[in-house]
Amino acid sequence: MAPGDKAPAFTLLDAEENPVSLSDYAGRKVIVYFYPAAMTPGCTKQACDFRDNLAELNEAGIAVIGISPDKPAKLAKFVDRDALTFPQLSDPEKKVLTEWGAFGEKMMYGKVVNGVIRSTFLVDENGDIEVAQYNVRATGHVAKLRRDLSV
Repeated sequence: MAPGDKAPAFTLLDAEENPVSLSDYAGRKVIVYFYPAAMTPGCTKQACDFRDNLAELNEAGIAVIGISPDKPAKLAKFVDRDALTFPQLSDPEKKVLTEWGAFGEKMMYGKVVNGVIRSTFLVDENGDIEVAQYNVRATGHVAKLRRDLSV
């Protein structure tokens, strides 16, 4: 995925097993970020950073959605434990992760493995990719994203 591409449509279940679609956000900007596993240190840091910056992002007209391969029950624990205030979506078949280029070969501890590639996208009001970032760091990523978006 690259800026200017049409964002692939999706409908996934959230932590309460309610369907959430990208089309639900038509007409507004939304950050869609992909992470490997709920309740792990890096993914928790990243989710809490989004949570802690959500008011400023929302004021700038930007919603946030997190997507991982975790099942809704695990996401529900994650949401409750860390008081996450934005949707966490479940993609256990990794279909959406793959379509968005957020699942595939990556380097981990010096070895090539298949897995979730920590990625962040900004989808504009028309459903087009405005920003595409792959292999982002969990720590400091939200602050950098806010700087890049002038939020």
